[in-house]
Parts: sequence; structure tokens; C-alpha cells
Amino acid sequence: MMKKIGFKIRPFLYFLICMYSGNILGQGGTTVPPNVVLIIADDVSADDLGAYGNPFVQTPNIDNLAKHGIKFNHAILTASSCSPSRISIITGRYPHNTGAAELHTQPEVDFESIASRLKAQGYYTGQAGKWHMGKLLKRGFDRIYTKHQEIGDGGEAKWIPSLKERDKDKPFFFWFAALDAHRVWGENKFSNTHDSEEIEVPKTLVDDDSTRIDLRQYYDEIKRFDFYIGEVVRELKKQQVYDNTVIIVMADNGRPFPRDKTRVYDSGIKTPLIVHWPEGISSNSESNSLISSIDIAPTILDICGIKAPGSFQGRSFKAILNDPQKDFRNYAFAEHNWHDHEAHERMVRTADYLYIINFRPELPNQGPADAINSPSFRSLVRANKAGSLTAAQSDVFMVPRPAEELFMVKDDPRQVVNVLHDPLRKTQILDTRDELREVLMEWMEETGDSVPEQLTKDWYTRDTGNRIKENFGKRGQMPGEKEGADLSNKKGGF
Repeated sequence: MMKKIGFKIRPFLYFLICMYSGNILGQGGTTVPPNVVLIIADDVSADDLGAYGNPFVQTPNIDNLAKHGIKFNHAILTASSCSPSRISIITGRYPHNTGAAELHTQPEVDFESIASRLKAQGYYTGQAGKWHMGKLLKRGFDRIYTKHQEIGDGGEAKWIPSLKERDKDKPFFFWFAALDAHRVWGENKFSNTHDSEEIEVPKTLVDDDSTRIDLRQYYDEIKRFDFYIGEVVRELKKQQVYDNTVIIVMADNGRPFPRDKTRVYDSGIKTPLIVHWPEGISSNSESNSLISSIDIAPTILDICGIKAPGSFQGRSFKAILNDPQKDFRNYAFAEHNWHDHEAHERMVRTADYLYIINFRPELPNQGPADAINSPSFRSLVRANKAGSLTAAQSDVFMVPRPAEELFMVKDDPRQVVNVLHDPLRKTQILDTRDELREVLMEWMEETGDSVPEQLTKDWYTRDTGNRIKENFGKRGQMPGEKEGADLSNKKGGF
């Protein structure tokens, strides 16, 4: 009998099941399941949007969603690296627990994801834009657009067509993934819309014309990302589904500049996170609660009235949507594994502190190959040769590096002062370090993390970004592989 039920009747049965189980899917009494559109930027730091206080970048559509939704000020990614971060978000698992902790790798376990869970419960699921998450996770989607000739230079060309061609008899989930603002910068209709003279240069970069132009082009790509978000909003309104659609705006990692992308400072692992839902969220709210990106998957399912699978390591923060002041996490964890270069760092973030253990302190931490090939990095190199770098700017050349770093995030939002070197607060600082070190090591042990002796080596030189022929394409042992971490569902500290 069930095989004869057509798609058009299934949503109705789904509504009835949810109603009779007491599972109210929306807010304000509605029992219609909400739609979800998750929009993810490529290489954009939280402080590079107007809603997060940047007065120079033009992001009116994102800012409007934040004004009429909720903005999270402390949403922490599990990695500042594209594929590990994205796979972590969609599966609700830490990178080393996905079996894909390094860039350009993919899970070998067929994990449940946001999409697969929603699809199984009658949702239409679609993806358009950058993928970079391997083969198995594609099974959760009804329709996927990833080819460059389809998705366009910014990755957004198929967002509106995807909304138009969806099954109109089902609630929907879309994963819209931009290529903006990944290097290299290309000409587009928003080029030169920002004034390089007005931009404020981060203290970790050299303030010169090359860096300012580099930042201007980066902002131009963010503006294109913002434009297409506005197009999505207009299409949802046109289809009269806007009010019951949850729109989530975030990024996979920090800006593609030295000391940002791949790094586990806030500039690399703090994501913008805006949740907009007219029927379910009060306007103009913000939360200072600590959120991990592995919490996004269970939260989406919770909003949709669907139980999260046991493989999710995150927890739902749905309650914060209506109570922004509600406390949530004590700790958020992040990893820095191979991304062009050998690396193994682990980070734990609290409301007040950011603590890092570096298991490869003998290596510099200059950033990925695309950042090394940037005008901003070349400006740092020139200033370094001239001996004119500040302490914040010289960090990318430091070798050996500290095996441990501790920062007071409220006083030092860009994490440039390692307080472990502060003799005036030595007792207090050492107690805090010991506490966070224990928390971090317990998390690593419980979740099956490991520090392989043979990590993947550098594929590119660390000064020029040139390919290293003898290493290129060769993999070492993946963190967590020895412990079978991809088969473990243990959640670790919270």
C-alpha cells in the first residue's frame, strides 16, 4: 500500500504524524514544516560583514537578514579549511571523526547528514555551488549543481534556478555554497565598488597600496555573495514561502590572507552566523553564546521536528533562537590539519580564553598556498627583509613557534598577545592554561584524535607557494585514523 502513495500526499501524512506526536514544527502555533536555506561563503571572516561592525564592506542584504533575525557573535568552526569544515558542518562531526580531516579528502563512512535526514523525512533537498565534500554525501540531495560552467565564477548562478525547479509539494532544504570570496580574484560586475583608500587594514598585515587593493578585491567578491543572497530572498518572497523559510548565512573559514585562513585564531575559525526566520525568530536579536559549527546540523533538524542521528556530535541550540541570552557551550574545539602544508594544532575556545597546542612547533605557520601567493603576503615579505614588521605582522615568519598559546579574547580580539609570556599574571595564567590543556587533551582522547608520526608533508613551499614535486599528491596518516575515529560517535567536552 505504501508504495502506491504519491509524492503529493506524503507531506500531508508527514504533517499529521508530527501533529499527533506533539511535535510542533514551527513557532506561533503553525504545524507546517519550515523550509531551510543554508548559504555558505568561501573564505570570509566574521568581521568582514557590515552586520558584524565592518563599516567598509557593502553587505546590505546580509545586514538586513541580521537586523530581522538573530546574529551569533561567537560561532566557532571546527577547522579553518574548506573541505574539513564543510564536511564537519553537514555531518555534525569533528574533522578527525569524519575521516576527512585534511584538505581535499572525503569520508569513507556513509554518514548521515542534514540533507540525508531531511530527505528521508519527505523534504526536497538541493545543492548548488561549490561542493568539495566527496561522493558519499551527495546521496542526501535530490539535485546537485557543482560544475563550474553551471554555477558561474562566484558559485551562485544556479541558486535561483534551483529554487524554481524544486518539488513544490514538499518542504525543502537547500545548501547554497558560493565560491566567493576564494582567491584568485576575478573581474565581475561588482569590481572596484569598494574604495581601497577607505579600508582599515588589519594590524596583522602591512598597510600599503598592494594590501589595500588586495582587500578591496576581496570585499568586491563579498559584495557579489551578498547580492545573490538578496536574489534568494526575492525569489522566496515571490514564491510566498519566505516567512516560513529559515535562512542561515555563514562561512567555511576565515579570509584568505596571511594569519587568517587555516589558523585557529578567531580570524580563521570564527564564522559569521545569522539565522533568519520570520515565523520563528524575533527581529534584531543577537547572542553571545558559544556555538560550534557541529551544532548547526542538529539545530536544523530540531527546527524541522526531526530527531538527530546518533552520529551527530553536536547539540541543538534551537532554544537560543527565542532566548538569545541563554547559555549554551562551555567549550568549542577546532583543529588545524594539513592544508597545503604539514600541520597539527588543536584549539579550545571559551567565552574568555583561546588556548592552542601546537604539535609541530618547529614549523612556521604562514598560511595556505593561496595566501602565500597574495600581494598581502609579498608586502609582509618585503617588510620583513627591511626589518620593519610589528610583532603582530611577524607572526607568520616565526620559527620555532610556541608549543602552547593562550589569549584573552575580550581584551585581544585578534589574538596577538600570548599571555603565557606575561610575568605579571603568571599564577592566574598558568592555572587557566593547565585547566584548558586538560580539557583539550580529554577531548582529543575521548573523540579518538591522534598525532601521527607521519603526517602529510608540505605540497608547496612555505615562502613562494611553489609545488614540491617529491611530496605533491602523497598522503601521510590521517589524524584519528589509528584510533578509528570515523567510527566513533563520542561527543567530547561541551
